[in-house]
This record gives sequence, structure tokens and C-alpha cells, in this order.
Amino acid sequence: MGVHDGHRQRMKSRFSEVGLDGFNDHNALEMLLFYALPRKDTNELAHKLLMNFGSLPAVLEADYKSLSEVDGIGENAAVLLKLIPEISRRYMEQVSVPKKSIESADEVGKFFLSKFMYEQDEIAYALLLDNASRVIACKAISKGIVNATEIGVRMLVETAMKYKAASVIIAHNHPNGLPTPSHEDEYCTGIVKNALDLVGVELLDHIIVGSGMYHSLKQNGVM
Repeated sequence: MGVHDGHRQRMKSRFSEVGLDGFNDHNALEMLLFYALPRKDTNELAHKLLMNFGSLPAVLEADYKSLSEVDGIGENAAVLLKLIPEISRRYMEQVSVPKKSIESADEVGKFFLSKFMYEQDEIAYALLLDNASRVIACKAISKGIVNATEIGVRMLVETAMKYKAASVIIAHNHPNGLPTPSHEDEYCTGIVKNALDLVGVELLDHIIVGSGMYHSLKQNGVM
């Protein structure tokens, strides 16, 4: 038995009994690192990560290169830490996707809050719906754009036609700001609506996500 085995087993037992609510951020990170670094003192590494990045969310949102540069964090630990937000986002996407017809902006807003979880780049999506407002697919139409006016309108129209969508909801994020629509966002919405109208596809809404909140242009009278 290694020098850390007893401590690790006590932490695992504690987690089994009370869940993560019984742990502070440092302890949670320490225990997570058990599974990538079986022979190291992950207590010290957890402190180092939190000190370097400032918070648990910042650790999980850090890029692979930044994590790898922390002394003691090898490939396995860096990959594990990057897996957590990616798996969390996939889980939330799958449990929040509307199962039947879209019924409200709130339903769509919650779905896109999950879709943009931990996303650091600006990205635009199209939620494609059939004539009963059921979800056909959700497709990225641009990534890393400077502002919403650069959304790939041609790709959006081609995607809507490919999937035979009757209507579309577009969404993009403000990674470092509030979801308040800019003049460019409102201008882009008009361009997208006109382009979709030409092929007989209705634009139902434009959702903007930022700072854990969403803004529906339709709900707020812009559309």
C-alpha cells in the first residue's frame, strides 16, 4: 500500500456517503486527479492548479497547453481535466434537447445554455425544425467569428435546405460578455431572415448566450 492510499480511500468513501457537496473545490480537484496520477501527491497539485488559474471553473476552462505547462501535470491529467467540461456539456445537451415540439423561447434558451457551456470561442448554431416544430438537427454554421454579422448565411441556407427544415432558430454566444444584442446582432438577424424567406424557411428566433444567461430577440420584440 502506498503512502497516499489510506487518504485516498477515505476521500472516496466520504464521496460515496455524502457526494461532492461534502468537498470544497480543492478537495474535489484533488480527488479527480487521483485517476490520472496514481503515484503523486495530488493535494499539492490541486493547490497549485487553483493558485495558477484562480478558481475551479478556470482550471476546467483552461486550454490543454496551459494545463500541461503546470509542473507535475502530465498528459493524462491534462486530458482528464479537459474531458470534464466536454463530457458535462455533452450530457447537458442531451438531457436538455427538446423531446417533442418546441413550445417556448425558454425551452430553447435552456438548450443553448447547455450547448455553449465552457465555450471560449464565438460560435453560431442553427436549430433546424420540421413543420411541427420538432427538432431535426442542431448544426454549427460558423466558429471563431468576430461578430454576428459574419455568420455564414450561405451555409445556413444550404443546411436548412439539406435537412428540409420548415423553420430555423439561430443562436450565437458572447463568450466574454452579457447576452445583450449589439446593433450587428440585430442587423445580422434581418439578413438571415431575408435569406431564409427566399427559400421558404421561417426564422423563428435568434438566441444570444453569455455569462450564464440567454436573450431571445423574438421574446424581446426585436423580431
